[in-house]
Amino acid sequence: MKGPEIIFKGGDKMEDSRIVELYWERNERAISETASRYGTYCHAIAYNILCDHGDAEESVNDAYLGAWNAMPPHRPSVLRTFLGKITRRISLKKWRDRHRDKRGGGQVALALEELSECVPSKTAVEDEIMAAELSNTLNRFVAALPATERQVFLCRYWYLDSIETISRSFCFSRSKVTSMLYRTRVKLLNHLKKEGAL
Repeated sequence: MKGPEIIFKGGDKMEDSRIVELYWERNERAISETASRYGTYCHAIAYNILCDHGDAEESVNDAYLGAWNAMPPHRPSVLRTFLGKITRRISLKKWRDRHRDKRGGGQVALALEELSECVPSKTAVEDEIMAAELSNTLNRFVAALPATERQVFLCRYWYLDSIETISRSFCFSRSKVTSMLYRTRVKLLNHLKKEGAL
């Protein structure tokens, strides 16, 4: 279970809170401390999406800039999650820009295609209220999943790990992972319908 242990290991709150304070003080050391503590984590997220170390490094640097611009006024309660979200958003935008005129394209395309039957794709991005409601609904759904199912779901659809990587990490067969993900997507679809999100 090497992969999930790394993915879900929490950071030390004292150290994180000090790093956040450095951002709020506009101390440039915040960037080097962030890179030292979370550089490998952010690079793994970016590389899973982009499959290119140079592009991943660029996304991580953009994520540090995004964190610098967001703090203040934002004060994240969990710095690791905050940085992961920024890195993921930037990397997905870079991936979409690169594949705008292409179909397919690896694990990102496969994972997004798998989820497309559940999550409304026509939601207006500019409608922040609807986006926030959908985000809250998804968060409640994921939080209510049994631990292993939640970890497998997040590995696939948050970290965009391949089925093979998840199989190795959890010591599951490929068919078990595929089946588990399918059942979870069905649950998600039913949950979104029940919540009126579809």
